[in-house]
Amino acid sequence: MSDTTIDSAQLSGLELLRTAMTMPDRPPFIGDLVGMEIEELEHGRVVFALRTRPDFANPLGTTHGGICATLLDSVMGCAVHTTLAAGIGYTTLELKINYIRAVPVDGQRLTATGSTIHVGRTTATAEGRVVDEQGRLVAHATTTCVIFRGSR
Repeated sequence: MSDTTIDSAQLSGLELLRTAMTMPDRPPFIGDLVGMEIEELEHGRVVFALRTRPDFANPLGTTHGGICATLLDSVMGCAVHTTLAAGIGYTTLELKINYIRAVPVDGQRLTATGSTIHVGRTTATAEGRVVDEQGRLVAHATTTCVIFRGSR
């Protein structure tokens, strides 16, 4: 196995995420587009963060809701992923987001936490929260993921 190849069928979800995110030449992921930083990867819980920037602006000049949606989908999905055995995959089936406050595009640090609620044989649910630098809630969400066997 080379430095950029991971045999995902042999690693648990948590092992896969920890390995992929710490590789010097890791495979690209959505977080690269928005500058996500991985702060915590634990069983059933993950924390990612990013800094807002001007190209995240919506027509009103504040951070586009899609940035929080991407953060929330990422942390909740990865929280589910950390609980899965080797060879088990998942995908988002449903995503529900509540936006609480606008966020400037001036370098504000947003931190998202995702935690599993239930992980069953065929579905999993998780919840997520995004807070700003002052710890104020920016958005919160829930997700349902479908779990499938035999391929990631």
